[in-house]
Amino acid sequence: MRLLTNATLRVFAVTLVLAGRAAVANEPESKEHIWEGKLAINAGIELRLVFHVAKDEAGKFTGTLDSPDQGAKGLKVDSVTLDNSHLVIEIKSILAKFDGALNPEGTEAKGTWTQARNTLPLTLKKGEKASEIRRPQSPMPPFPYSVKEVSYRNEAGAVTLAGTLTLPNGPGPFPALILVSGSGAQDRDESLFGHKLFLVLADALTRRGIGVLRVDDRGVGGSTGQTMTSTSDDLAGDVLAGAAFLKTRPEVDKTNIGLIGHSEGGIIAPMVATRSPDIAFIVLMAGTGLPGDEIVRLQSRRIGQALGLDAKTVARENAFQEQVLEIAKMEPNDKKTGQRIRAVIQERTAAMTETERAKAGDLNAQLVAQLKVLRSPWFRYFLSYDPRPMLGKVRCPVLALVGEKDLQVPPKENLSEIALALKAGGNRRVTIQELPGLNHLFQTSTTGAPSEYAQIEETIAPSALALIGDWILEQIEKK
Repeated sequence: MRLLTNATLRVFAVTLVLAGRAAVANEPESKEHIWEGKLAINAGIELRLVFHVAKDEAGKFTGTLDSPDQGAKGLKVDSVTLDNSHLVIEIKSILAKFDGALNPEGTEAKGTWTQARNTLPLTLKKGEKASEIRRPQSPMPPFPYSVKEVSYRNEAGAVTLAGTLTLPNGPGPFPALILVSGSGAQDRDESLFGHKLFLVLADALTRRGIGVLRVDDRGVGGSTGQTMTSTSDDLAGDVLAGAAFLKTRPEVDKTNIGLIGHSEGGIIAPMVATRSPDIAFIVLMAGTGLPGDEIVRLQSRRIGQALGLDAKTVARENAFQEQVLEIAKMEPNDKKTGQRIRAVIQERTAAMTETERAKAGDLNAQLVAQLKVLRSPWFRYFLSYDPRPMLGKVRCPVLALVGEKDLQVPPKENLSEIALALKAGGNRRVTIQELPGLNHLFQTSTTGAPSEYAQIEETIAPSALALIGDWILEQIEKK
């Protein structure tokens, strides 16, 4: 699920760091070098910065910046200065600058990273390529099952969806399911922070005899359309089209087609299950049981606490966030929404002390990127949507899982509401579980903070994979 917390409405010290390319003196013009380091920020969090430095045809240094731990790549660097004693890199879009002294060998630059007047120590080391991010669960071919590239139409939504269908070897027909991704424009593997959640999940399930369809979201990869102008209800239509497509496949058991929805996908799956009698079961991985605006408030508080912010700061930021959310939710006019949000920012900035302004940086610049989200049809729909009435209409078996350390969809508040809604609707074929030690991505985590996602090598905890597979096979056997 997209992080819609006060972290999206401001910068916590240094949180936005991205990617760059630059070159080195006395190297061939086409040669690119990597300058890589770790930035230690608050609450023991480290962010990797990877600068790609090269020379253009005119002999001028150029660069881009990656921040793998934030899922950011290719941020344009405005200037790179590299001589025998210093390396200086400036990225104006995030108000950032690195200034470091080179060691005699020219292989290390030790200096400072300054962003919005916040200064932290940073050492960059030169290399031929960025350090490899270990993702030991990512499956590699050859696979003990078939892999088919597929596409189909959602005529009602006027979009074409492209994806991958994995099927067990043998004559079939096999039970099958569709993976439904979280918010934002996701590819078919739900690639996040170097992890490929849906690739790992599809591999685990197909090895157990279950066909899996995973699909690029609208506007991503081979799929047409746009994500931000589409609501969760629109995206449910894409999943319905996927179910109809699976019914045309002779390898698929048409009586055993299910859904696994992660995060926002856990909102969409019940929508689809209530509209199609073809859905035999659904799995909600970090699906919500509360309205969107309540989810945002919970996210904000929990993540602020995980970042080590004091209660006063969290309260102040939550009050600011509340104003912005109320405008986004209640103001129907798109232009007025932008104007009113900007007015709130200006009022808040004017009330800050000089020290607070220095720490916060350019709040207006930071929010420009978020206005596109805040004013989008997707976000407005999400804020107002209450999943409980739809959950009450679901009649097929449901497995609802949330990690104990999930800060984006806190487990106790959401699982209790999911359970109550399903029970109120008369559905008794329900399994609800809070999974110990797991975060929003179902990784084994320390704090659950989003800053850990990229740092954890595990993509999905094996215990979660086993639980999901066991439950699905149990439902199939019961039919």
